Amino acid sequence: MKVLNTIFLFFIISGSTFAQDIRVHDPVVAKQGDTFYLFCTGWGISCFSSKDLKNWKKESSVFSEKPQWTDRVVPNFKNHIWAPDISFHNGIYYLYYSISAFGKNTSAIGLATNASLNPNDENYKWEDQGMVVQSVPNRDMWNAIDPNLIFDENGTPWLAFGSFWNGLKMVKMNTDLKEPAQPEEWYTIASRERDYELEDANPGNAALEAPFIFKKGGYYYQFLSWDYCCRGENSTYKVVVGRSKSVTGPYVDKEGKLLNHGGGSLVIEGDENWHGVGHNSVYSFDGKDYYFSHGYDANDKGAPKLIVKEVVWHEGWPALKSME
Repeated sequence: MKVLNTIFLFFIISGSTFAQDIRVHDPVVAKQGDTFYLFCTGWGISCFSSKDLKNWKKESSVFSEKPQWTDRVVPNFKNHIWAPDISFHNGIYYLYYSISAFGKNTSAIGLATNASLNPNDENYKWEDQGMVVQSVPNRDMWNAIDPNLIFDENGTPWLAFGSFWNGLKMVKMNTDLKEPAQPEEWYTIASRERDYELEDANPGNAALEAPFIFKKGGYYYQFLSWDYCCRGENSTYKVVVGRSKSVTGPYVDKEGKLLNHGGGSLVIEGDENWHGVGHNSVYSFDGKDYYFSHGYDANDKGAPKLIVKEVVWHEGWPALKSME
């Protein structure tokens, strides 16, 4: 891995603002009015709200019961839904989400929509739109989890997603955002070397996942997570980044190495206080750019906690600083 040499491009993770010590995995955030809404992995998709990004209130889950279609993908699915993604487009909130069998690419991405994120709004109602993309073992060498919607400079929607196997993917979406556009247009936007002698059904050791695309100036920045999450004290998660003038790539890191050839410049990693940090999202709110992710708290038996930091930019590359 290439670690950035310039010291101001890496900020120590201690000092991050934690939201009442809330436990989250894979946080994404949207703002409606004066309230921030955070969605993350959990039973029926967990949700929290906040006025200040520091104090969070637990809200009802998106789905009280599992979407009806999920058993067709993962038999006897238990409604523990992974890695959502929230976007606002043409007056509607679009919430993509992942269902999967752990460690397999028996997976699919679904979509739910809502006119409001405020549970007290008369228009508040999550409506499931069904499956968007599916991956099948021994058919697909990619994994349909960890979605992220991005619109390019022409207003064309693209969905980035993926983990392990032969890399992270991007597919052009239909204008209704419910399915890939026809004819289908696919790209590999990041990958790492893996043991190709392994069978399709095995993810191998090319540990990367969770692409998040953020447009800033003339570049699209792809943030992604390397190494291993979800192992508590043994987690080795970290976030790297690359950029491209085109939403579909090719993305390169600070040294010019292609992300789809193993490139990635370090943004943040764990230290003596955190066993791993990853699965991030980045947004602009009220004139500032913010980074959200989870980290595994070394002082709390590796429990996953929310991390919020401000993003600053140096010579066209992102860095993180503690919240004031």
